[in-house]
Amino acid sequence: MTENLEGMEEQFLELKDTSELMVDLAYSALLYDNEEIAKEVQLLEELVDKLNYKIQRTAFMISLDDKNVDKALAIIRLATSIEAIADAAMEIADVVLRDIEPHPIFKMSVMDSDVIITKTPVSKSSFLANKTLGQSRLMTDTGMWVIAIKRGKTWIYGPDENTKIKNGDVLFARGPREGEKEFLKLTKGRKK
Repeated sequence: MTENLEGMEEQFLELKDTSELMVDLAYSALLYDNEEIAKEVQLLEELVDKLNYKIQRTAFMISLDDKNVDKALAIIRLATSIEAIADAAMEIADVVLRDIEPHPIFKMSVMDSDVIITKTPVSKSSFLANKTLGQSRLMTDTGMWVIAIKRGKTWIYGPDENTKIKNGDVLFARGPREGEKEFLKLTKGRKK
């Protein structure tokens, strides 16, 4: 049973982190009318559905062992609530995927935001490759904060200063509009 609880704890953390990332990406997809980012949200939504199922199944199995149905119901409600956030992000991204023009007032309010989210791969020639986020000084030099890294099919949520950036990683970063240009130069190897 301890293994089930530890596994479920990791799954809950991944579920929470994924849904938060989905909200950020969905707004970015809408803001930039970016179908590629909207498709990332769609892929993440499938992951959230699988995680939610695993958590609910584990909660049910644990309740069979300890005969505590109330605990299982609380876990299932929490997982379902987090999935609802992910579903809402998917609905936002779906606007882009279906090529629906958002209301002008919504676009104006999002455009007035000082914070943007950007997505970019790390090129072979980038000085960032094989450095940790701490060594890269991205936050200090550009104001852009890396919120997630996609490495192949694996996601790294909330990377910290010790997280190594690898060639081909796709960085998702949040920060001021004026920092995006410098950030993109660094990831593409146009600046050291």
